[in-house]
Amino acid sequence: MKHGDGTLFDELTNLTDPAFVSFEIDILLVFHPGADPAALIEKYAPRVKLLHLKDLKKGVKGDLTGKTPVENDVALGTGQLDIPGILVAAKKANVLHYYIEDESPQPHEQVLQSIAYLKSLTK
Repeated sequence: MKHGDGTLFDELTNLTDPAFVSFEIDILLVFHPGADPAALIEKYAPRVKLLHLKDLKKGVKGDLTGKTPVENDVALGTGQLDIPGILVAAKKANVLHYYIEDESPQPHEQVLQSIAYLKSLTK
């Protein structure tokens, strides 16, 4: 959301001390309102320490609510987000921890699919 010359997140970041405040980024919730997760990670490296890895079903339109039904969570690599680009930015930013977050009705299937997808990116 626009705020002054940037966003509310920019304001929060500017008002906090990097020595004491780092960030955990949920890439789906960055993407959903129209922002670029890779660009955000690059902008605030090295303050981004953790990532929630999620993907959004193709065709779902984002908005500023910060909400999307759990049925819109899909296995990594099958949705709209540029997972490889986000991971490249995260690696450059020295992100420490990555979490696959799958709140869908079938996480037992999708998490395995997401892990297989992530493994395929290293080949």
